[in-house]
Amino acid sequence: MSVQTEVARYDVRDISLADEGKRRTEWSERSMPVLRQIRARFAKEQPLKGTRLSACLHVTTETANLMITLRAAGADIALCASNPLSTQDDVAAHLVRDHGVHVYAIKGEDHETYYTHIAQALAFAPDMTQDDGADLVGSLHMIALNRLDDLAPPIRRWVESLSTDERRALVAGVRGSTEETTTGVIRLKAMAKEGVLQFPIIAVNDSDTKHMFDNRYGTGQSTLDGIVRATNLLLAGSTVVVVGYGWCGRGVAMRARGAGAHVIVTEVEPVPALEARMDGFEVRPMADAAPVGDLFVTLTGNIHVIRAEHFSAMKDGAIVCNSGHFNVELDLDGLARIASERRMVRNLVEEFVVKGRRIMVLGEGRLINLAAAEGHPASVMDMSFANQALAAELLAKESKTLSKSVHRLPAAVDQEIARLKLQSMGIAIDTLTAEQVEYLASWDAGT
Repeated sequence: MSVQTEVARYDVRDISLADEGKRRTEWSERSMPVLRQIRARFAKEQPLKGTRLSACLHVTTETANLMITLRAAGADIALCASNPLSTQDDVAAHLVRDHGVHVYAIKGEDHETYYTHIAQALAFAPDMTQDDGADLVGSLHMIALNRLDDLAPPIRRWVESLSTDERRALVAGVRGSTEETTTGVIRLKAMAKEGVLQFPIIAVNDSDTKHMFDNRYGTGQSTLDGIVRATNLLLAGSTVVVVGYGWCGRGVAMRARGAGAHVIVTEVEPVPALEARMDGFEVRPMADAAPVGDLFVTLTGNIHVIRAEHFSAMKDGAIVCNSGHFNVELDLDGLARIASERRMVRNLVEEFVVKGRRIMVLGEGRLINLAAAEGHPASVMDMSFANQALAAELLAKESKTLSKSVHRLPAAVDQEIARLKLQSMGIAIDTLTAEQVEYLASWDAGT
């Protein structure tokens, strides 16, 4: 049973921006040699021929190159944004005009439009999805569990227009999904633990060639890029508080120190807190860090890690931003309640006055590296999106044999992506001798 409903072919800001989007996408493609090689193979083998794929990702030049690769593989694609501020409007126009992708994304779209676009991607009736934060998969599971009241109103209204059989067919038609980010993987593993997953998930974020590079080097550079673009802040000599010392936090702490900042790390887990200290960073509770920080960056994937009591303790001129996936890490409602004044002081910078002290919130508390900058450099996204492309191929071939749980890509895929990346960089490495292979496989060799 088809559950496709009549939707617009696309909804972008201005299709006439496509020329600029094409130029910028081509520029990114120069730094994505691994994905380029995969695209060449996909064009010959067509592993996704006949696949209807809905993707909820940041609509950037790097994502455009992933979409072009999946189109080369034979997929028909609907793409919506995974964050209201992350869309590059010229890129959205380029994908529509030049590659036939059904794009539903506008930079700065309001809450209603954002979820309307997710509904349009679902109405595409996909048999495969790609997520960055699990919004598509989460919505599909709310439909499957008949938890319609938990859906955003635009999605709920669309779902209510479907019959019970159409709703079942929508979910049953999905063979599997891939997930890009830590936050999404956390949500999906919780669903698997509860036994409610309706189809297999490949956790792209868990691949070493994704989280060890994208999360650390990509987030590290792009987060500071966004902060500097939004504020023109001099990092040298400032005190930067990095909230969370996962792979993303490691990257931001490393880059901030490299720019001359004094870095304080806050953590709730003992092992990463110890690692941060061993890496040479000061480690404090947030209550102690709040009065001394000049710049605060949250990267935890958790809710309200900076709360009203922390905002109340901050110094005049403190700058606060988030580089975790969702805009829940900062308790902005709590900040608004204690603020006597608030105003926009420059693009993407809102000033709150608390007890006579000014606190600056960047990018509405959303991903600062995409709200104020262009996201991760293409060179690192080359590996991340190579993982996405190969995960889609794996689902197309093996979804019927995969359990309804969260899976990693095989280690051999990780190794091949790393090999191709090294090759593209002109870097050679050694290989094991036969003697070394035998030694590593044996147990009876003594000292």
